[in-house]
Amino acid sequence: MATVFTRRALLSAAAALSAAPLTAAAPSRDEDVVGQPLRPWRRGGLDIHHIATGRGDCALIIGPDGSSLMIDAGASATPPPASLDIRPGPQRRAGEWIGRYARRHLAATGEPKLDAFLVTHLHPDHVGDVGPDTPLAPGGAYRLTGVSDVAALLPIGLLVDRDYPDYAFPKPWDAPFAKNYQAFLRARARSGGRVERFEVGAADQLKLPGVEIRNLAANGEVWTGRGTETRRLFPPIETLAKDDIPDENACSTAIRLRYGAFGYFAAGDLTSSSFDGTQPWRDVETPAAQVAGPVDVAVAAHHGMFDATGADVVRALRPRAWIIQGWHAAHPSPDALERMLSQRLYAGARDVFSTGLSPANVLAHKWLTDRLVAQNGHVVVRVAPGGGRYRIVVTDNSDETDKVLSSWGPWSA
Repeated sequence: MATVFTRRALLSAAAALSAAPLTAAAPSRDEDVVGQPLRPWRRGGLDIHHIATGRGDCALIIGPDGSSLMIDAGASATPPPASLDIRPGPQRRAGEWIGRYARRHLAATGEPKLDAFLVTHLHPDHVGDVGPDTPLAPGGAYRLTGVSDVAALLPIGLLVDRDYPDYAFPKPWDAPFAKNYQAFLRARARSGGRVERFEVGAADQLKLPGVEIRNLAANGEVWTGRGTETRRLFPPIETLAKDDIPDENACSTAIRLRYGAFGYFAAGDLTSSSFDGTQPWRDVETPAAQVAGPVDVAVAAHHGMFDATGADVVRALRPRAWIIQGWHAAHPSPDALERMLSQRLYAGARDVFSTGLSPANVLAHKWLTDRLVAQNGHVVVRVAPGGGRYRIVVTDNSDETDKVLSSWGPWSA
């Protein structure tokens, strides 16, 4: 009896083959070898490290000339089992682990420093949480956590966030972690450090020579795709009922990075939820994704939660690889993960990587989480000089050896 192969079966088979990790017996000098430490950054290449501490978001980008950008430095205080255990271990704070990781990998540039730092929005899993035991910085002006922990270990050139200098939009913050972050910035400004407000539409604020970083969205404002022109989505805040005022997630920054043919999208905790269509202006993620256009790698906004990575976002971005910065039992939600994997929203192979996955999530959604090609570890995107091809390497986050767990690709951009 003849075997009939359906289109879906053929697509699934192709996806499975394309997702197979590299197993070459004699890897070239450009490859990372499973079981060996991650090879250092090399001049001309673009590396994007998604750092997995189990306590929030962080990405370190090293550009072709060695210039660097960090996006967020999360240090949530949410304890297990809702969150993951801190990685590599409880001996240090999450921000310290991030700073040490960045120092280690920036050493190859000859000068371990951060040329720029982007804070997407003010939440503990992006800037750092504080409590009574969080240590004070020398001088006592603020506490060391998340971003400030990183700054204590590495010089930072320019720091950019969505609402510098007043933090009054859409309403003032009084949470301890937000006040601590603002105290850190005041101390930084007093000592001559540079801080700027994120400029939607700009392509020259966050600079990595040879790479274009376009500021797509923040605070309900979105780039139109023409020059530096933008449009506002949010209605005047004073016209909104108290419960309808946008939250911090809806105000997150979004960027698109381009290096040659390679494209990358990251949008913090930006959401596409419109409260079931009752407030369409709340969906900032969709127009940001649509103006970004197709990319090779996309970070699932809001850790792959139910209110983000909407259907039109997935259709617009169509990445070869999705990356989920997971640290909580709810990351990712099954509906968002199903959309990332859906052949109905866009056809072709794709792989989904998570920096962390809770056993509780696996227990509830194993039928979907089994389709992740990586469930834990640092996820490193390595783009070849010129931006014509790229691969993704997953490394061990249980210690600081950066041992390669798996290597995927290469793919053409």
